[in-house]
Amino acid sequence: MRPDLPTRTGLSVLDRLAEAMETLSLSEASAVVESHLERASKEERTYADFLCDLLEQEVQARADRNLQTRMKLARLPFSRTLDGFDFGFQPSIDERAIRELQTLRFVHDASNVIFLGPPGVGKTHLALALAVEAMKGGFGAYFITAQELVSDLGLASREGRFAKRLQVYLRPKLLIIDEMGYLPLDALGATVLFQLISARYERGSILLTSNKSYGDWGSVFGDPVLAAAILDRLLHHSQTINIRGESYRLKERKKAGLLVSRVPEPLRPEGSMEEMKSR
Repeated sequence: MRPDLPTRTGLSVLDRLAEAMETLSLSEASAVVESHLERASKEERTYADFLCDLLEQEVQARADRNLQTRMKLARLPFSRTLDGFDFGFQPSIDERAIRELQTLRFVHDASNVIFLGPPGVGKTHLALALAVEAMKGGFGAYFITAQELVSDLGLASREGRFAKRLQVYLRPKLLIIDEMGYLPLDALGATVLFQLISARYERGSILLTSNKSYGDWGSVFGDPVLAAAILDRLLHHSQTINIRGESYRLKERKKAGLLVSRVPEPLRPEGSMEEMKSR
């Protein structure tokens, strides 16, 4: 701090402003103060208007920097937006439900969202777009595939540092777990995933994508009882979005007449918990 700053003399107003803003770390305001002063003079703006415009630009600059930091920490493989999603190509999706998720109420409530559907129907696109919305809203997010997650936590468990490594996945308000079910998990992988979901229960949101219906999770985890326990915690406060339709990645090939259109059967989460528990 500069304790003598308020009483310094012999400096121009701009110099005094520059020193004060440097002391307060108002880097954006310092860079634009001269242009704002010129504008205020030409337009005969009030002192309050001038100060409000200057500080609003500083606030926006800081918000932009914070967003960029959150984006880097989130490890998104690429950025997607909801405006870039073709809802017309996937009519099975209720756009209103997705727009409701965009309000981030589910993040505030620490509830979960699960996208179910065959490969290529847009599950990851929607997950990434909602992650971006969450970060714009000031929340931390982290993206990882299910296989990467269980591999990382499994290694940490074997090396005796599981509790410390787990904190990486508990810290963000929104955790995105992509591609659950593409490969079966071994016993250790299923166990560490159960511990993660239990630890995040009612503390932070999980946004998960899977190509498997809930009734198939017993085979994914190799243990129907453990799968039921995971689903019990995951689905207690959650919303399931079931997507049925054609692959976006095959869309252009279909347009070119290279593929015959086939719509996969929808995944059916209804009743699957009871079915799995009875196996």
